Parts: sequence; structure tokens; C-alpha cells
Amino acid sequence: MSLTIIGAGSVGLALGNAFLAKGEQVCFGVTDVRKYVSAIKAMPGARLMDVPAAVGQSDLAILAVPYSAAAAVARSISDWSGRVLVDATNPLAPGLAGLALGTTTSGAEETARLANNAKVVKAFNTTGAENMADSAYPGGKVFMPVCGDEAPARARVLALANLIGFEGVDCGPLSAARYLEPLAMAWIHLAYKQGLGRNFAFSLLKR
Repeated sequence: MSLTIIGAGSVGLALGNAFLAKGEQVCFGVTDVRKYVSAIKAMPGARLMDVPAAVGQSDLAILAVPYSAAAAVARSISDWSGRVLVDATNPLAPGLAGLALGTTTSGAEETARLANNAKVVKAFNTTGAENMADSAYPGGKVFMPVCGDEAPARARVLALANLIGFEGVDCGPLSAARYLEPLAMAWIHLAYKQGLGRNFAFSLLKR
């Protein structure tokens, strides 16, 4: 079955290209199909359709839309039928001023609350699109934390992260997204506010 990516912005397209390069079948689901026809045509093997149809192509979908659109996507499928829904969003405040929520909940947990019968896993949110497109660094693999309440769903997403060159790390239950979303904010702060640019990533060192 195809790997479904909901959204065709910079993160969605980068992940799509990375998975296509590894031989995966990729189907993009968007709300306005006509808007993305040319972008998807430039990706040999990728398919494009509306969100419900794309979700129906796979038992795993990656949510790669702005967080402001996540709730609508979650609600648009009346029953996710046990599908794995990978939340790659971050609840950013306007102007990248910080996170709009946290401490007692997370964007991932709020999406899980709205996505009926979905197995929500948090991943692909802690680094930029450039690193999704090309995760190779000379110093080692890029750290990709993954969390979710069901171990088999986490394991599947960890395998996808590893497939495209990340070091997938199991961070346990979905509540750990309360830590992973601030980690994403740290990357954004360094990239934009501290002038580090977008071509850097976090790694996990072990002694």
C-alpha cells in the first residue's frame, strides 16, 4: 500500500521525495488538488488526490500541514479505523514567538483527541524540511525522536525514520510530545532568532 502524506508543503514534499528515493509508494492528500498538480508531477511515482481518498490508500498517514489545519484534518475522517497517524506538526505561536500550548498537553495529544480511532505517533517535527529531504551529515545521523501510546505503531514509524537515514529513538508514550514540540522550538529558535540557518540538526551521542 502507498504511504500517505497529508499536505504538500515543504515538509510534506521533502518527506515524499525521501521515501520515493527509497522505493516507497507515496500518495499525497490535499484539500485543493489543482493547486499541487505541477509540484507532484515533478515527483515521478507520486500520486495526488483529496485527503479522504489518500487516507484510504494506506494504513499509515503523515500529517504534514500547519498545526492550524490539523484539527480540521483530524475531524475530516469520521473513523480512522486504527490507522497510524504520524503528527509532524508543531503548535507554533504567531511570528514564531513560541508554542501555543504545552506543559499539560501537546499538539499531538490534541490531534489524538480529535482523530477518532487513530493511532497517533509524534515524529518528523523536530528538524527542518532540508533535513527531511537529505538527512546525511558527516558527523553522524540526525536524531529523530518518536513517541506514541502503542508500541507497534511507534516501531513502524521508527522504521520509516531509519529508512530515510535518521536515527530513530523511541521516546515512549504520546505525552512525551510535550517535550518534543519544545525541542522543535529550540531548532527554530537557533535557525531564525540566533542566525544559525537551517542546515544543522541535533544528534544523539552515546558513551
